[in-house]
Amino acid sequence: MFSTKLEVLVNLGETPDQKILEKTINELKSQDGVKQAEFKNGAFVVDTVLPSSVVLDMVSRSSGKRAVLQGFGDTQSAVAMIFSPDSSILGVIRLQQQGAALAADGSVDGLPPGKHGLHLREAGDLSQGCAGLGGHYNPAGAPHGAPDSEHRHAGDLGNIEADERGRATFRIVGHGVTIAEIIGRSIAITERADDLGRGSSPASKIDGDSGPPIACGIIARSAGVFENPKRICACDGVVVWDERDRPLAGKGRRVDSCCKKDGDKKGEQKPCCKV
Repeated sequence: MFSTKLEVLVNLGETPDQKILEKTINELKSQDGVKQAEFKNGAFVVDTVLPSSVVLDMVSRSSGKRAVLQGFGDTQSAVAMIFSPDSSILGVIRLQQQGAALAADGSVDGLPPGKHGLHLREAGDLSQGCAGLGGHYNPAGAPHGAPDSEHRHAGDLGNIEADERGRATFRIVGHGVTIAEIIGRSIAITERADDLGRGSSPASKIDGDSGPPIACGIIARSAGVFENPKRICACDGVVVWDERDRPLAGKGRRVDSCCKKDGDKKGEQKPCCKV
């Protein structure tokens, strides 16, 4: 399984505490699955085969600070924001290509406990929720199969498994598909486990008898390591490590203490919070 470089931001202030840096780096390097860790250009850069959410938890625990993922991969990358029509299922799946291999790295909450199929789908049409995504992405016209099968849909990524809390954290590697050809398409999580084309049902060779999609998202390009310089949203003053706990828009998004009117300066806007 190939490794992925992660750019992890931590709110350490303008002058990071060297003891915190050393503790965090040493903790990361001691973990199985972490190939390299360093502090560079104001961020932790971690080369790992572990799911990104696991690395974020490690950095948060070691540093005692909030950590967010700013860059994913040093080759072509993409991302899909996952949701269900009723918003009971939410998550993020990131994709990275290395040669002929494609890794799907994700964390999804709100799933029924147990296994669920994960597939790249033909279309990126969310006008019907997750019902209008078309079939599995299959440009070669192959039968449905497992991610490691020689003959399979390019979009067959196998299964993910949600724990008793409904959270699935995973890193799956498939092959035979590139980032360029799936941008604008979708990725979906199905109601049931995928039988990988090995079942007796007629649907086994079509979709692994995994049922309808219950959550999905459109695949879009994403920033790799040090490709996204953003630390603050200029429109509303939300700094990057606050953003993960705020809605994308509407009530609860804006930082009330930033960008507000300053009565001493004739209603001029205050500069937004800086990192």
